[in-house]
Amino acid sequence: MTETSGTSTKTSATRSGGARPRVAIIGAGVCGLGIGWRLAQAGCAVTVGDRDRSGMATSWAAAGMLAAHVEAEPGEERLLPLLLESRAMWAEFGRDLEAASGLAVDYRDEGTLVVALDRDDTERLKFSYDYHRSMGLEMEWLSGAEARRLEPHLASGVAAGVFSPLDHQVDNRKAVVALKAAFVKAGGALREHAEVEEILVEGGAVRGVLVGGERVEAETVVIAAGAWSRNLKGLPDHLRPPVRPVKGQMLSLAMPADAPLLRHVVWGPGICLVPRKDGRLFVGATVEERGFDESLTAGGVFALLETAWRALPAVEDLAIDELWVGFRPGSRDDAPILGATPVDGLVLATGHHRNGILLAPVTAEALARLVLTGRPLAGTEPFGIARFARGAVAA
Repeated sequence: MTETSGTSTKTSATRSGGARPRVAIIGAGVCGLGIGWRLAQAGCAVTVGDRDRSGMATSWAAAGMLAAHVEAEPGEERLLPLLLESRAMWAEFGRDLEAASGLAVDYRDEGTLVVALDRDDTERLKFSYDYHRSMGLEMEWLSGAEARRLEPHLASGVAAGVFSPLDHQVDNRKAVVALKAAFVKAGGALREHAEVEEILVEGGAVRGVLVGGERVEAETVVIAAGAWSRNLKGLPDHLRPPVRPVKGQMLSLAMPADAPLLRHVVWGPGICLVPRKDGRLFVGATVEERGFDESLTAGGVFALLETAWRALPAVEDLAIDELWVGFRPGSRDDAPILGATPVDGLVLATGHHRNGILLAPVTAEALARLVLTGRPLAGTEPFGIARFARGAVAA
């Protein structure tokens, strides 16, 4: 992506008279830490704060799928180029992150397999396949036998499959730990268990944030608080991003690390199975509009296990390793909210919904570029908060 000469916003770099730009980032997930890392590398004085431990909310609860092809849906054509751009950045982003942190992120490029279990599934899969091909996405149609040759432990009744060689995965938990280390090594200041009490806005510009009764001065404040972005105190009402929590229940099963049931990420009807190098198999995820309900439910866990068993019967012999709940930050149109606002120095990086891990590299690059130069990256302009303004017309 390249710089665009669209409407610029005053930033820390342009308002600090040549002094070291000061940036406060609210939210220490994969996007907040990614932005902070890139800005700290560029010489900014960056403070990242989080209400919890860094990376322990949505970024920890994710599965790490980089599935720009498989997850492409009709109606999201405007978002697809951004997803493809960020996915193409992930391999290098991961290498840079490993070098900067000294920690592995387990980027894996085996590809992703989608399977159909019966005739109805096959018809739905064929519809998706035709749509993806019409968008120029590289996908391969497989018979049931061909799908089982790729993954022999799949159910014998698998009717068809689609292989997406460019949809990869990363261990999101390792990635967020590595981002924390890289950010701190670059000189960033990390404040955990430090909920922002107020965003300080004076004279139409941000002046910093209030944390634990302490005023943290900053010329730029980046809101990267995921599902918690909307209700921050001090945020002008008309700039509250339309972001809500979309609950997802997930679990992991313990496979033998030396004999895993799967090598590829596998999608089936209502399920996604993500194998990790250490032998864990992530199984997810429900999609529930229940606010910040943290409860694991019998129905949710049963649905995950039953649908996983239909695609991969051998899971019935695996031990349950972990169960958890996460909250995707869903925007009104399920696309991210990126960029400047009418308040000088207030910047948004939220609303990534199910694509937070996938979009982390492009989000870090886009927001760092915006803060440093005042200009957005080409391709990010459609995702500003202005699209939700009353009377706004979609491009």
